[in-house]
Amino acid sequence: MLGRFLNWRMNYVLVIAIVVFVFPLLTENPFFYDMATQIALIAATVVGLNLLVGYAGQISLGHAGFYGLGAYFSAITTSSYGWPSLLALVVGAALVGLIAYIVGRPILKLKGHYLSMATLAVGFIIAIILNNEGALTGGPDGMPVPSLTVLGWELSIFGMYSFLGMEIPGHVAWYLFAGVVLLVAVVLAQNLIDSPLGRALRSIHGSEIAARTVGVDTARYKSLVFVVSAIYASVMGSLFAHFSGFITPAIASFDHSIVLITMVVLGGMASPMGVILGAIALKLLPQLLSGFHDYETAVFGFILMATMIFMPKGFYPTVSAYVRSKLTKHSGGAA
Repeated sequence: MLGRFLNWRMNYVLVIAIVVFVFPLLTENPFFYDMATQIALIAATVVGLNLLVGYAGQISLGHAGFYGLGAYFSAITTSSYGWPSLLALVVGAALVGLIAYIVGRPILKLKGHYLSMATLAVGFIIAIILNNEGALTGGPDGMPVPSLTVLGWELSIFGMYSFLGMEIPGHVAWYLFAGVVLLVAVVLAQNLIDSPLGRALRSIHGSEIAARTVGVDTARYKSLVFVVSAIYASVMGSLFAHFSGFITPAIASFDHSIVLITMVVLGGMASPMGVILGAIALKLLPQLLSGFHDYETAVFGFILMATMIFMPKGFYPTVSAYVRSKLTKHSGGAA
């Protein structure tokens, strides 16, 4: 039974759904809900990034720039121009997708460290613009963001909502909303992975020359997945802006891009469940290591280094492969 479950391609969707809806039964602490909401939104971001890095094999060291663009577009249009939140999110995602297509076509022709440097430059340019355009973005000091409003329904962490006769605090409502967003993000990603596009991306990752030989339009597919991953980042950036209520250019920084790519590598590339676990680990580890005080960063780095040494394929693929091997041995021994 466990072996069949591990081999079911949508097993992690069921696991996520169970965790999302069971978590409210375990705690009422607003801090835990705040962390869980942040984890859900950042996990959905890296699910999109994993399509580019894990399946297409294309590196991006500037993806936080697209996250920041989505966040700031929603913040500016809703606070300064009175746009509805949903309209700002959709238009922002479309514009970010267009920008990703324009910059992706030329830079995705590059390979290896040249591609890394090009995507890094894109992220730096976006971060510099957000820092310097103080009249629009508030500069380094950041800017406030209104609450998320969808079809006249305002979602705020300070609100109180009625559902099926129950009173739900705002922080719980935001958590449930973010959890559903994560579920939608992973289902969409899995459907894309199982589509002809997903098979084309895996062929590009395996050997771009071989993929071109059999007729795969590698330039088109690489641009397409770059756009899709950027739209994922933009949408989650917009939602995070409304959730936090205040943003600064730090969300588009190089450091944030490195955190995103580390989540993908740590959890396991080409593994949707793996990158979600990577997001959970990198968000929770700093909290768990706070007791080490001045040595927190050193211990954090040591844990990451040890994980990469002993689990080079990432945490989830390594552990799941180990469990499968044990189950196979057990089944063989029983036979």
